[in-house]
Amino acid sequence: MKELLLETKDLSVFYTIRKNEGFFKNKAMKMKVIDKMNFKLYRGETLGIVGESGCGKSTLAKAILGLNKDLDGDILWMGKSLKNQSGQDWKNIRKDIQMIFQDPLASLNPRMTIGDIIAEPLKVHFPHMNAKEVKEKVLQIMQKVSLIPSLINRYPHEFSGGQCQRIGIARALILEPKLIVCDEPVSALDVSIQAQVVNLLKEIQEQTQLSLIFIAHDLSIVKHISDRVLVMYLGNLVEIADYEKIYSDTKHPYTKALISAVPIPDPKIQKNKEIQLLEGELPSPMNPPSGCVFRTRCPIASDECVKSKPELKCKDNHFYACIKV
Repeated sequence: MKELLLETKDLSVFYTIRKNEGFFKNKAMKMKVIDKMNFKLYRGETLGIVGESGCGKSTLAKAILGLNKDLDGDILWMGKSLKNQSGQDWKNIRKDIQMIFQDPLASLNPRMTIGDIIAEPLKVHFPHMNAKEVKEKVLQIMQKVSLIPSLINRYPHEFSGGQCQRIGIARALILEPKLIVCDEPVSALDVSIQAQVVNLLKEIQEQTQLSLIFIAHDLSIVKHISDRVLVMYLGNLVEIADYEKIYSDTKHPYTKALISAVPIPDPKIQKNKEIQLLEGELPSPMNPPSGCVFRTRCPIASDECVKSKPELKCKDNHFYACIKV
């Protein structure tokens, strides 16, 4: 039986915003960005998370990492609640949960050599390690991510975007975590470099039984790396299933629209392909639609969708939230 690492239970995440109501008057308001999210992540599994910009993907990642603590519901890490943890508790937990960021160059300190950047987590979590042990560990992890060890004293600006992302991956891996949250780690890279980075993550995962949460816009990349895919819309989980079921037996109309937008390499097939365009803009989370949050852009919406929010249905471990399906 697979080891359960992470579980969310009716997780809702909020942002506090301030509304100006006149001179020297500000009213604090809470905006719900994630609404009752439920999913599980197992050891050695990759969960792909997809959705439009503004749907709450990065907010969900921040909540898992303890960077946004204004939440309802719960997040369980290896059966232990992450709510109300002390600073020292989070320091211990973060040895097992690391992150890879979207912008590879901006996430690296330009004043530090890449050796110091990769070694920084060791100095924080294992201050007793001497300089020789730290350097040996850094050189090992550089080789693991295909970085030439002789470049250890170079600075980030001397590397390409793909190499900078490998440095970020090395920094995340050096503590030997159980989970890495990848927040759109390839969106700023060229297509050929994207494939190299994704293949590197898959190779490391096979060697170490590492778990990944892989956030992306590009469904073709998510399909290549994920075991399961979670589709989000306006902070809501609308569909989650094995990647094969998501693509071959799509249930939710929003997921169908996302998949139809994925380009096909064959120009003849692409030319005759039917693309389901979504009308309108993503609603504001400050004023979400009543009932089904997708109804204002849904091609099959009815009056019933206005009245009640759809519950998650399940068919052969395929979950989807749609009244009409």
